[in-house]
Amino acid sequence: MLHLRLICPAERTDDVVGVIERTVGTAHLVVLPGAARSPAGDVVLCDVAREAGDELIRELRALGLDRTGSIAVENIDLSLSRRAEKAEEEAPGEPADAVLWEHLTDATHEESTLSITYVAFLTLATMIAACGVVLDNAILIVGAMAVGPEFGPLAGFCTALVRRAPRLALRSLLALVVGFAAAMAVTVAFSWFMDAAGLFTEAKLEGERPQTGFVYAPDWFSFVVAVLAGMAGTLSLTSAKSGALVGVAISVTTVPAAANAAVALFYGDTEQTVRSTEQLLLNLLGIVLAGTLTLLAQKALWASQRPRMTKPEGRG
Repeated sequence: MLHLRLICPAERTDDVVGVIERTVGTAHLVVLPGAARSPAGDVVLCDVAREAGDELIRELRALGLDRTGSIAVENIDLSLSRRAEKAEEEAPGEPADAVLWEHLTDATHEESTLSITYVAFLTLATMIAACGVVLDNAILIVGAMAVGPEFGPLAGFCTALVRRAPRLALRSLLALVVGFAAAMAVTVAFSWFMDAAGLFTEAKLEGERPQTGFVYAPDWFSFVVAVLAGMAGTLSLTSAKSGALVGVAISVTTVPAAANAAVALFYGDTEQTVRSTEQLLLNLLGIVLAGTLTLLAQKALWASQRPRMTKPEGRG
């Protein structure tokens, strides 16, 4: 269940209450006249099943409540109420499958912001991966994948395409391009330092690397894995079950490929630089394609459920 706290102008309260009462899956409606001070108005509280939450929020925004008042949404971890159970039973679908588009847009907007912290994490992940590719150490590669924050901008770009939000798309694309460019540039300098210290050598990079050679060997398997990971990551972001996101991060070779390209560039290995870059772009393409198609499928699925979100006339 979700808990909504609404602030609305007094003249729109009846409309807001009407929308809530018409939406299936709602319960525990409370109206506090004149309780709000900034902005001034009435406070309306209600609970709604997660499956019906997106439709209710959409209707409230259609009333302009996000501009004239406030819409706040919280997850309810525990609700002991027969009315809540009935509301969940009435709402079509399953809570874990429901997509809260406003929440997704807000979350991906934050995750796709080009910030110092984002660039720092991506740079550190790339340097860790650089150590992994030179030492042919799969554990370091996995660790670097887990540290890398690049899935946020990728999810933001997919969301922007589906919701036709050019500003979010540009923000996400900027975070990806600038983030990877900065991370690779710093990793080139890091490679120079490690080479000067005798810790990196060209012989190690060019030698047999059975554990990490895949990071500069793009093929159809790389693309297939990226597509599957993109689907899993998108489902993890949109559903109530988000534990799969770490697994997604260590399934694709974006950061390791960028690291290998940076180290190879330092040593002047054009072939590895190009093939690593191809691996990076192939993974990014697979994730974006899969994420976009997954969101489109979810959007179509819940659009087909929309008629069932409204209670029949005469039913309270």
